Amino acid sequence: MLRPFTRLHEPLAFVRQFTPNWFAMTMGTGVLAQVVAKLPLSFPGQLLLAEGLWWLTVLLFALFSLLFAARLLLFRDTLWPMLDHPVQSMFLGAIPMGLVQVINGLLLFAAPVHGASLVALAHGLWWLALVLALGAALGVPYLMFTRQKHVLESLTGVWLLPIVAPEVVASGAAALAPHLAAESAQLLLSLGYVLWGLSLSLAFALIALVLLRLALHKLPDMDFAASSWLPLGPLATGCLGLISLGQAAPQAWQGTALQGAAEMAQQLGLVGGLALWGAGLWWLVAASLFTQHYLRRELPFNLGWWGFTFPLGVFTLATFALQQMTGLAFFTWVGLLLAAKLVLVWLLVMRRTLHGLWHGELFRAPCLATQASI
Repeated sequence: MLRPFTRLHEPLAFVRQFTPNWFAMTMGTGVLAQVVAKLPLSFPGQLLLAEGLWWLTVLLFALFSLLFAARLLLFRDTLWPMLDHPVQSMFLGAIPMGLVQVINGLLLFAAPVHGASLVALAHGLWWLALVLALGAALGVPYLMFTRQKHVLESLTGVWLLPIVAPEVVASGAAALAPHLAAESAQLLLSLGYVLWGLSLSLAFALIALVLLRLALHKLPDMDFAASSWLPLGPLATGCLGLISLGQAAPQAWQGTALQGAAEMAQQLGLVGGLALWGAGLWWLVAASLFTQHYLRRELPFNLGWWGFTFPLGVFTLATFALQQMTGLAFFTWVGLLLAAKLVLVWLLVMRRTLHGLWHGELFRAPCLATQASI
């Protein structure tokens, strides 16, 4: 019988086995907080619930950061096995993406109450997220090309995690820019477009490879069932980012020579956002069908299940953004259906995570499987 987490005989065992996969939990919880806050239909306690979910995100991110730092400091011999692992290394991209959820919550929940000091904190954290995202987007592919072993048959949507991180940081720039002075806002938005282009161009290339892999080798193993949802992530984030950057641009460049271009960026954000939303809709339907196929058998739970939440959450936020720009009731009802689905999926994944945490099932780093445990 599996022993409960609280009865682990080695207090540092879970530190050594901690993996960056856990940061996907902060992504899914953080995006749910934003979805609840931005629902087009309000209900009593809505903002309190949303803020509570954000505080949970903050606590989880702080805890996971401490655990990850402790692993790197106390068990340095585990660093290269993690970096060389063809799956574990991909989840390094989840760290900056989780941090962006903390930043967005600071702006949404804390800054309106506490003012400029928290905006300054969010601004500083954004630069940290930028460094981490670029490190993942450049460093992990470099390891793929020079050290790791990959074959087309083993390719999954997990490959998208490190390169999507800059795109998520770009959407954070759009949320932060309206709170900053014009010069700082212009810098962030310019970098946001660069990050958006860097990330989405690579994401399209990888999504094409994922489609090829699916056609040649069919669906991945049961352990990678949630990876079918990951291509939805860059498409949804690309849609939301393009809309958000375009909405923030006119204020940042107001009264400058680029004011006309900024206003055009807002219009292009709507057109491009609709196109990317359509591409995301295909993946939403396809991933739902893939999941139904997997559910014909019992799915083994792992932390990868959090991959069900973030892409769906960002697609929901993108749907809300399109509803605000177009005023179409279609996007309102689609967004509400997506939000309801996100809540149900989050509750399921959280329950399974807590169960696995209690029984110690989740503290097993695959990259250390061949090493003796402490």
